[in-house]
Amino acid sequence: MNKLPSKLLLLFVSSFITLSGFGQELLAKVTVNANRVNSTVDKKVFITLQNQLNNFLNNRKWTSETFKQNEKIVCSFLLNIESIVEKNVYKASLIVQAGRPVHSSTYQSALINFQDAEIAFKYIEYQPIEFNETRVQGSDPMIGNLSACFAYYTYLILGLDYDSYQIKGGEKYFQKALNIVNNAPESTNINGWRLFDGLRNRYWLCNNLTDNKYNTIHDVIYQYHRTGLDKLYANDAEARKTILQSLVQLQTLNVENPNSAIVQFFMQSKTNELIGVFKQTPPDIKSRAIDLLSKLDVSSGQRYKDEIK
Repeated sequence: MNKLPSKLLLLFVSSFITLSGFGQELLAKVTVNANRVNSTVDKKVFITLQNQLNNFLNNRKWTSETFKQNEKIVCSFLLNIESIVEKNVYKASLIVQAGRPVHSSTYQSALINFQDAEIAFKYIEYQPIEFNETRVQGSDPMIGNLSACFAYYTYLILGLDYDSYQIKGGEKYFQKALNIVNNAPESTNINGWRLFDGLRNRYWLCNNLTDNKYNTIHDVIYQYHRTGLDKLYANDAEARKTILQSLVQLQTLNVENPNSAIVQFFMQSKTNELIGVFKQTPPDIKSRAIDLLSKLDVSSGQRYKDEIK
């Protein structure tokens, strides 16, 4: 078998080689970048915040399942502090990445590679990072929004991981994310939780993963990963055809639901991987793949044509 090129390995995976991993379901690394914040603020605050967020994600029990060390989900969260709204209140963006291992390889396939530009929160050094599913908003919405956002993406990661091993296997975790959306903190500075906050925000992403109208996406996630990528070692030709078929299903969903958040969400984490998969296929498969990929991911259309041919 021609293995996927090593250069396609997710860059963030190497960050975890020395991570001790005493966590629960996640092997998460949170980085808080405060380079844009002026020098009047004590940067030690953000180091404390970073440590607390790492503990929050890695030490909290997010499921009722028992994860072995090698089963933990590798993920990273980069919180970029963009500005200070007022004392102890910050506006930030969040880049979330997570991967799952491909069977019989050291390769990690991306489950999520998403940037959320609407993270507003209040943080006072050493304040507890807490999350309560039954009281998402908390006593102060601006404080509660930080943990709500991190919990939301944690449940999305869990749902996507479970979906990749069993059709609709992640449903209960997507429902937990939906609960956060439905009970999200509300404040003047808080955005991203409502349908009118944008077209590709937390609301729409969760909507597309829980609304029966988009059920096909769960078949795609399973077929692409479990009966596609995971079978590359055993039968690469058949596995690549299966991956192509999953894209046919995704395009059907795309046609039936134009401009949906979930199609772009899926594709933006897969560009390099898909180029690697179809570069090594017969001309007829390449042609079909380029045509499909150019429709699913218009912004990368030329890349597919140039690099798969």
